[in-house]
Amino acid sequence: MIVRGRSISKGKARGTVLRLKGAFSFLGGVDGATGELRVEDGGNVSDRILVFPMGKGSTVGSFTMYDLKVHGKQPAAVINSTAETIVATGAVISSIPMVDSVDVGLLRNGDDVTVDGNDGTIEIHNVRPVRCVSSVVYVDGKILMLRRPDSASSFPGVWSLVAGKVEGNESTDDAAKREIYEETGLRVSSHSASLGPIFVRENDVIWEVHPYLFVHNVSDVKLNKENVEHLWVSPDEMERMNTVTSTVLAVRELISKLIP
Repeated sequence: MIVRGRSISKGKARGTVLRLKGAFSFLGGVDGATGELRVEDGGNVSDRILVFPMGKGSTVGSFTMYDLKVHGKQPAAVINSTAETIVATGAVISSIPMVDSVDVGLLRNGDDVTVDGNDGTIEIHNVRPVRCVSSVVYVDGKILMLRRPDSASSFPGVWSLVAGKVEGNESTDDAAKREIYEETGLRVSSHSASLGPIFVRENDVIWEVHPYLFVHNVSDVKLNKENVEHLWVSPDEMERMNTVTSTVLAVRELISKLIP
């Protein structure tokens, strides 16, 4: 799967991911002579695709990156959510390919990834992309939530919106309406709000989720076997539920589009 970001430092490299959870400083965070990390769970950055949200710390961090290069212990490439000047400078002077504007939450330790700093893309070789829809059915200020079976192959036991895969060549809008009817028995008309795709990682799958909101006037739900329970909840109540990743943020943004 190819993810588009922004080119920071030119070059191209392939390797396995070493991901850090927090902002990272090369100065103090890694041994410039050996590549051994001094933070989080440790490891060695040499020839790895080093992934972290953003850089921090002293400008000397740029020269720590160059020190890694001198000792042949530099990362194969760097991926950030947001490029910070120190790391960007260090990548350029050390000829380390670097891309930012990427959701680093899509990456896992050990992923097989190619970073192309020439066109600002990354390719995750060991995942499978799947297109799907996820819809808010909105009736009198309440949101329809469905609980997935504990035996479900995807997101077992959690609460979700009305969701499902896009089939064949159907449009995402048609897929959303079909899934709502199949899973709830409700027939909706045109959507009232939509968002661009949201990407969610689950094991070796990256879901390309297309969110919709349908304002409706009927709440008589007839569940099929894909879900075991349903509730009509307020937005505040939904935020306290165990939901599929990114559901709360998507719902907030969709509802905000209804306000003139």
